[in-house]
Amino acid sequence: MWPLYAAGFTTAFGAHGIAASLGGNSADAVTSLLVLGGLLALYDGAEVVLKPVFGTLADRIGARPVLLGGLAAFTLASALYVLADSPGWLWAARLGQGAAAAAFSPSASALVARLNPAAKRGRAFGSYGFYKSIGYTLGPLLGGVLVRAGGLRLLFAVLAVLGVTVACWAALTVPVVPPLPRARQTVLDLARRLTEPAFLAPTAALAAATAALSVGVGFLPVSGRTAGLDTVATGAAVSVLAATAALVQPRAGRALDAGRLTTRAGLTAGLLLTAAGLACAMLPGLAGILSAAVLTGAGTGLITPLGFAALAAGTPAERLGQTMGAAELGRELGDAGGPLLVAAVASLATLTYGYGALAALIGLGAAAALVRRRRAPAVPGPES
Repeated sequence: MWPLYAAGFTTAFGAHGIAASLGGNSADAVTSLLVLGGLLALYDGAEVVLKPVFGTLADRIGARPVLLGGLAAFTLASALYVLADSPGWLWAARLGQGAAAAAFSPSASALVARLNPAAKRGRAFGSYGFYKSIGYTLGPLLGGVLVRAGGLRLLFAVLAVLGVTVACWAALTVPVVPPLPRARQTVLDLARRLTEPAFLAPTAALAAATAALSVGVGFLPVSGRTAGLDTVATGAAVSVLAATAALVQPRAGRALDAGRLTTRAGLTAGLLLTAAGLACAMLPGLAGILSAAVLTGAGTGLITPLGFAALAAGTPAERLGQTMGAAELGRELGDAGGPLLVAAVASLATLTYGYGALAALIGLGAAAALVRRRRAPAVPGPES
């Protein structure tokens, strides 16, 4: 399992480590805000388009080859900029990294599910989410240190070394998991499966959690500046959000496996906590920002492992890669849609109303989950 956790760390560290360093440390390549936005969108854009494709490929040929191929491609894309070191090649390297992450990220999720029995998947996905959160947390910090020490090329070089190390580790440690026989699936069959509540409910919860996390990381510092706080205080608040999410995930997974928590109850509670956190962000001052960080982090930390465990429990084993790729697509859409919604509402009113709009939307999702829960009582365990 450890190479799979390392793969999750790699995609998160690669995404945020470079993204946080582009604007202030690459003036030769980033000549305008439009160029910066394009470079930031390349990584996520490649993931949105290609994750379902590589997830389906993992079901067809096996998740392990796609995992190793994605890590190898990530290494090559990172090394490309180290060798070329020109603005044009930075675009190519960033696109290559995103495409590679689209291959090894859903493959790693599928392997987490295949290599663990249903009774242990909560703990496994909790640990996977923990190390991915560590990558998101440390990416901007370590990326900034590396860029300051040796420029953007040093950061890309470290990512290349990280990619090849995890690839070799996975090749030596992760067992071969052969693809399972699959019944023929038409486009209509796929559409029917991806519109069932067993897929839509956890995927929507994962998208909501990612949207709230992205909004917290991006907009809480803005609220801090408005309240007169310095960058140290606002940075600490964002770190509290990420650290809370990282710490809650393994505990939520263990509670699920032990039968102390059901997926339906946990997802509902996570949505309620996340909505409450965004509502707290509407309060002025440091108290509002810190409470928003803690509650949002706790809510997203609950949702992430339970959502993936629910998807694994409700998916035929031979279709895990396809399901994980489609679910990751939902998360990427939440990652982009949350900040866009808050920014759009804030441009018409204020940032306070932007937080309120996303809180209301997620709160409606929690209310819908409560209604479904009353109609169909949950059965304890991962199957619920």
